[in-house]
Amino acid sequence: MVEILLYTSMILIGISFVLVTIRFLIGNTIADRVVALDTLTVSTIGLIVMLAHFMGRAIYIDISIVYGILSFIGVIFIAKFLEKSF
Repeated sequence: MVEILLYTSMILIGISFVLVTIRFLIGNTIADRVVALDTLTVSTIGLIVMLAHFMGRAIYIDISIVYGILSFIGVIFIAKFLEKSF
């Protein structure tokens, strides 16, 4: 039962990844694209954690934590840059 839920969540994360990628490509404003990029990183972190579970490799969870921290810092830098440019 747990495996079915994990596969279902992986499929849903994949679908959200595709939809957010479309939003990233056709975003009207820079802010839309930044939010889409942040959502893409969250989806990627979810996929990495799922892969860590399925492959039995705990090191991937550490990689996803570092990726999340770097993503957060990157979004903060982009927000500061956009704040100064407007």
